[in-house]
Amino acid sequence: MRLPNLLASRRGRLAAFFLLYVTEGIPLGFAATAVATQLRRQGVGPAEIGAFVASFYLPWAFKWAFGPFVDVFRSQRFGHRRGWILLTQLMMVLTLVSLVAVPLPQGLGIFTAILLVHNTFGAIQDVAIDSLAVNTLSEDERGLANGLMFAGASIGQAVGGSGVLFMIAYTGFAPSFYMVAAAIASVTVFVVLPLKEPVLDGAAAAAQSMGNAWRAAGREMKQFAVDSFRSFVGTRGALNGVFFALLPAGAMSLGLALQSNLAVELGMADDEVGALNLWTSIISAASMVVGGWLSDKLGRRPTLFVYLATMSLPVLYLMWVLQQHGYVMPRAPGGAPMPELVRALWQASLAYAVFQGLMYGTRSAIMMDITNPRVAATQFTAYMAMMNLAIAIAAQWQGIAVEAWGYPVTLLVDAITGPLCVLLLPSMKRQLVFSDALAARRARNCAIGLGIVCLAWVPYWADHAALGRAQPIMSVFFTLVFIASALFLLAGREVLAGAAGFWRRAALWMAPLLLAMYGRSWLDKLAGLPALQLVARALVFVVPAAAGIVLLALATRDWGATVDMQPAHTT
Repeated sequence: MRLPNLLASRRGRLAAFFLLYVTEGIPLGFAATAVATQLRRQGVGPAEIGAFVASFYLPWAFKWAFGPFVDVFRSQRFGHRRGWILLTQLMMVLTLVSLVAVPLPQGLGIFTAILLVHNTFGAIQDVAIDSLAVNTLSEDERGLANGLMFAGASIGQAVGGSGVLFMIAYTGFAPSFYMVAAAIASVTVFVVLPLKEPVLDGAAAAAQSMGNAWRAAGREMKQFAVDSFRSFVGTRGALNGVFFALLPAGAMSLGLALQSNLAVELGMADDEVGALNLWTSIISAASMVVGGWLSDKLGRRPTLFVYLATMSLPVLYLMWVLQQHGYVMPRAPGGAPMPELVRALWQASLAYAVFQGLMYGTRSAIMMDITNPRVAATQFTAYMAMMNLAIAIAAQWQGIAVEAWGYPVTLLVDAITGPLCVLLLPSMKRQLVFSDALAARRARNCAIGLGIVCLAWVPYWADHAALGRAQPIMSVFFTLVFIASALFLLAGREVLAGAAGFWRRAALWMAPLLLAMYGRSWLDKLAGLPALQLVARALVFVVPAAAGIVLLALATRDWGATVDMQPAHTT
């Protein structure tokens, strides 16, 4: 029996992209809910689980870097985007199956590394699916298709999270890896393989040699950096959008691993955790639609202000209940059930799902308002990537904070810091001009600010132990600064071009070294190699200091001649 090519009809295209997005949601639900729950049940601490969940989101924060490769490397036999989707889904299945052989919790490091590779292929798949959608969906199909795609991702998360937790009671944990892999493989076999995508003709394929493809990918990445940089500093609203994307999107604790960690500690069984995840997913999905509709009627900024502020209310309620019952520090799983606290967790989680869903239905729309339509794909993709980075940072710091401060204080800090992004909303209004006379000054100020913070690392690291339990959280902050500085250096050198002078090459060297600062967490593991450890410890001081000097030097360059000053008016 020949399977249908779903791209050949309207209904088929809608079904195809719905199912393709299901494969994106399944691994996320599996890792962030099912695996995180089992890790806590096996005694893994909240900090390690937070780092595990954070690593799962990291590839999505850098998926913009995969776009040029998906664009220029193509297969004449399998199709341009279809070939990428086939490859990535195959690798996703293989990495999932390989996890069965990794013992938990002893092999958590290897387990996390494999899942990081798995999710990297998932992020590449997302780029390829979106590219296929842009090139196959007609304009009158795109609205409905996008709704179905996000619905597919939500269903996938429910299948990978709640579905696996329901199944564990009957099959155990290990077989669930095969179930998740089989779910992805079924879409590969029944949806992706039968797809028919136009391929390059012989002349075009011959012209796209390997060397040409690599050069083309490099040019695309450089253009992405230039376009993103210019669009971000073009207006005050666009630059504030960067900070808005990097800040927490309201209180986030009940949407990350903290919820499942606490559920396990309070005595909830796997099927109960699965039911909690399922209902919160359903309520959140429905609220997304309502939130978007209300924002269209009442205005995006006032409604988003309300949504972000109210997300803290369920978090504060749960904090109060835990404090009243004396439940502060994490406890070993397997204790007696605590029905009153379980009830409070249910109430807080369901209420939180409403407010979080309302927020998600509006946040993306307000980012579109400040996006320059001339570089819409570039700028909006960068904003979305930053939001994924913010999720990863939140997951990491909250896991550390729970072990250092306990649940109530962590929830309080989350409830207070989460809504801070609303302070940026007044400037994030729909733009008519996307580059003004202050663009060069904004670029210079960003270089100065990042440079000063990089230099501040030196005195901080010299006496970081004095911060005690707060030290790991401050370290997370500096990690975010190092990532932002590295990206600024890479983009800024391309924007300045020759005007950067010697500092253009210095920026190229410093950017990867700043990203490598993430490895400072493993300095102690070099104890058996004292000479290498001594060099590594010195570099931990030298790299941020040198990066700070380069950033301050770039701030002295002539940005006015290189930042795009041409206005782009909407129609």
